Order: sequence, then structure tokens, then C-alpha cells
Amino acid sequence: MTEAMPSPLVLGTMMFGTTIDETTSYALLDRFVERGGVWLDTADCYAFWASENGHGGVSERVLGRWLADRPGVREKVRIATKVGAEPLEPGSWPARRMGLSPGAVRTAFAGSLDRLGVDRVDLLWLHQEDRSVPIEETVGALDGLPVDRFGVSNHPAWLVERGRAHARTIGARPFDALQLNATYLRPRPGTLPPGVAHRFGVLSDEQADYAAEHGMDVWAYTPLLSGAYDNPDKDIAEVYDHPGNTARLAVLDEVAKEAGATRGQVVLAWMLSRGLRPMLGGSKLHQLDAAFDGVALELSADQVQRLDDVDRADWADPYAQGWARQ
Repeated sequence: MTEAMPSPLVLGTMMFGTTIDETTSYALLDRFVERGGVWLDTADCYAFWASENGHGGVSERVLGRWLADRPGVREKVRIATKVGAEPLEPGSWPARRMGLSPGAVRTAFAGSLDRLGVDRVDLLWLHQEDRSVPIEETVGALDGLPVDRFGVSNHPAWLVERGRAHARTIGARPFDALQLNATYLRPRPGTLPPGVAHRFGVLSDEQADYAAEHGMDVWAYTPLLSGAYDNPDKDIAEVYDHPGNTARLAVLDEVAKEAGATRGQVVLAWMLSRGLRPMLGGSKLHQLDAAFDGVALELSADQVQRLDDVDRADWADPYAQGWARQ
């Protein structure tokens, strides 16, 4: 059997072991690897809001059992996990969470290694900003951990730059990845889409420009609006209801028809053309297969240009300045 080519798609495992049972989780993981998937994304806090005890760790434990049950699979996948958002007590989030103090980072990371059953991870994310701790202290705590790469999720660009600057000063590895909410549609200014609980959680033009200028990887969560692009039983959230998106949806429909693909598949292909790595959080095998087909879809230069230019001028678009160089 010919081995599948590595795919840029990321499998988000947030609900594994809670709303997605272990049998289904294993099936999704197996299919992901079968189709060339490499990156698995989890967090120490997943999914505290759906767990029996109000704490996270369930997703990491499922991944750990799957890795143990599949000898050799660890060499085929890369694991990304996050620290900082686990509630201190059930029901205490967001007021009381582990945060990003040096002690909290080391304790949380040790717990993740134990649950995953590994001795290192490929990428460690700071899950959300913690203004109570200087970023320099957090960066110092990261240095020396058995991690290949570091990234930040739900942080403003200026704080990312401060952390990167300090890492360079102490000879540590700087953050080289951002994880934020992004999709083809854009929310109205001043609003947050469903599922985004952080004021800096939606990819902005400034964050996009910063990532482009510094050659940073950008991971996009909830790229398919939880299925609303194509599922007639799901409404696109009200925060996306504005004239700019009316025009975007019209062009999206045109390109989907031309390509013989779904809206969501075109969105995934467009995101890759912009240098974004989409993260899938689906719970069904057919959703996973459709997403793989989407990232394999090749849009023409004209189709990409039409999707890009529908509601904005080139001078306002950080993508046009070379984000897709990555």
C-alpha cells in the first residue's frame, strides 16, 4: 500500500473522550494517519467544560492510550499541546486558572507528558495570555523543556514580540507559531465568533502581518464555522452578517461550483494559499475525509484572486504582501 503524502491539515482533539467517545476518537486518529495527517493538537484543559470532574486532561489521556495501542505511530505524528488555561477548581475558569507562571508552566507540562505517555512534545503552546506574569518569566521557564518548538495562542502581537525578543536575548528558541481563529468570512469589528473566548483570539491584519514578516507558522482554529458553511441545519453566526461577507459568500459559491467542491473545501484550499494551516475539529469520518479532499484541492490563480479581492484593496491586505511565502 502506497503511503499517503504528508498533509498540512491539523486534527484538533479537543472533545476526544468527552462528547466524542473513545472508539470514535481512535477511528478518527487512525483515518487521519492513514490519509497522511501529521499534526495532532490538544491541551491540558481539554475538555474541562464537558468532563465529569470539571477538569481537563481527558483528551491527552485518550491520545496517550491511542499512542500506546499503536506501536510505531509516534514516529508518524507530531504532537502539540497547550498550557495555561486549566481551571484551578471546577467552575473557576476564567477567573482562576493555572496561568503562565514558571511554576505553573512546569507543573502543567509535566502533567501533559504523563497523560500523553511521551517524554517530549513537538510543539508547546501558551494557551492564552496571562498579564499577571511577565512574558519574560514564562519564556525563561520554557527554556530547557523537552520541546522542539514553541507557539502562542490568543495573544496580542506586541506581547508575542516581547517574548520572542527575550528568547533571543537569553539564547532560547523563540515562538515560531501563532494559533488563532480564522476562516474565509470576517466577523464584524468589535465582535467575537462563537467559541472564541479571548479578545485577541481572532486573527487580525496586524497579527497576520507580524507572522508574515517573521516567517511564523499560523494555525487556524474553527476554519469551517463548525460545519455552517455546508450544513443547512446550521446557521452562520450573526457576527458574520454584514455586506462584506455577503459578497464573499457569493464568490465562494461561484468558485465552489466551478471546482465541483463544497464551500468548506474551497475555504480550506484558500486558507492554504494564504499560508494558513487549518485545524479540523470534526467528529465524523466523512467530515475528516472531506477536509483532506479540501486541502488537496488546487484552486486556479484566478479563483484565488477573486476570493482575495472581493471586498478589499490590495494595499489593505497583508496576504498580498507575502504571507503565502511560507
